[in-house]
Amino acid sequence: MQWSPAALILIGATGLPLPLAAETSQSFQVSATVTAACLVMGGVSTYGNLDFGTQSALATNTVQVQLSDGVQLQCTPGVSLNMSVDGGQYNSNGRHLQLDDGSARVAYQLFSDVAFSESLGIGQSVAVAYSDANNIRLPIYAQVQLPGDQPGGIYSDVLQVQLSW
Repeated sequence: MQWSPAALILIGATGLPLPLAAETSQSFQVSATVTAACLVMGGVSTYGNLDFGTQSALATNTVQVQLSDGVQLQCTPGVSLNMSVDGGQYNSNGRHLQLDDGSARVAYQLFSDVAFSESLGIGQSVAVAYSDANNIRLPIYAQVQLPGDQPGGIYSDVLQVQLSW
């Protein structure tokens, strides 16, 4: 049997699907979940320094300082930021500075306000208030009452700060 070219075209055309009307415009859903968070700026390895300066071994005055060279934090606006500070390396009945080459100790206290009226207890979680979510500093203040009877030398301690939000 011989097929004519017209018959072949007709058979070939019937084997192909017929074009359908296609939708050329359609919408789809796009979404993201943004979680509240905070960021420690600059990859800091230390959160700051409390330096009572150089004092006489015979001094009996009170020295007050605030955290210097402190870490800068950035938080999602409106996030509730909290901090707690441990008891340090020489925590026996409170925080203590210890003589670097000895065992003499001097007690000190931490506060969470510039007026030194809100004591910052060991492990106590306190809210960190801020007005600029892009420039948050930790409110850590320290006070020492010098006893006037300790050997001279360098006294130090190391504290651990825990942040939560």
